[in-house]
Amino acid sequence: MENVVSVTFAVESEAYQAMSVLKRNAVSDLYVISQAALIKKVDGRLVTEDAFDTGVATADDTHLGGLVGGLLGIVGGPVGMLLSGSLGALTGSVIDSVEAGQGASLLEKVSEQFVDGETGILLLAQEDNTAALDMVLGKFKTTIVREDAAEVAEEVKHAEELEREMERQARKKLREEKKEEHKQAVEERRAKMKSDFDALKKKFSKE
Repeated sequence: MENVVSVTFAVESEAYQAMSVLKRNAVSDLYVISQAALIKKVDGRLVTEDAFDTGVATADDTHLGGLVGGLLGIVGGPVGMLLSGSLGALTGSVIDSVEAGQGASLLEKVSEQFVDGETGILLLAQEDNTAALDMVLGKFKTTIVREDAAEVAEEVKHAEELEREMERQARKKLREEKKEEHKQAVEERRAKMKSDFDALKKKFSKE
């Protein structure tokens, strides 16, 4: 089973210790970790403190990419802000689409479960059973949430589509506002020019 695993720690320093352990034990007979990120919530945003990519799923061990990177990108973007309740009002159709497409998804859980200052690990792993990885993390005080990686990948894809739609709507609104501002500026300029000409005609009529 391929899972996206979200791990939060009661003690911050233990998250860093656990990350070191996972790096040294990324591949075993019972599980394989493809991607992992050590993340911390700072001022409402998730910051990546450390990461590794074994290249098992991405063929690239130089940076964090693939599903975990995409998930973090979504959680840190407008959809994640919306799910955590910090984005304010958006177009109703976009909100409805988020609610219909996500439900109680890992996107929501990751967006909501981290409080400011909290540190955790997000990873993509193939597990023969969940006990082996739980045992590795068992020495630390953690809360572990698992989701089917294929389901999460679909959530991320849907969220990326929503982000593009939100961007399109934002651009449309900005264009409309700019057009309205331009129209108002033109009317003000027209009125000013008419006033100047009226004043000029009045001046010459007196002479």
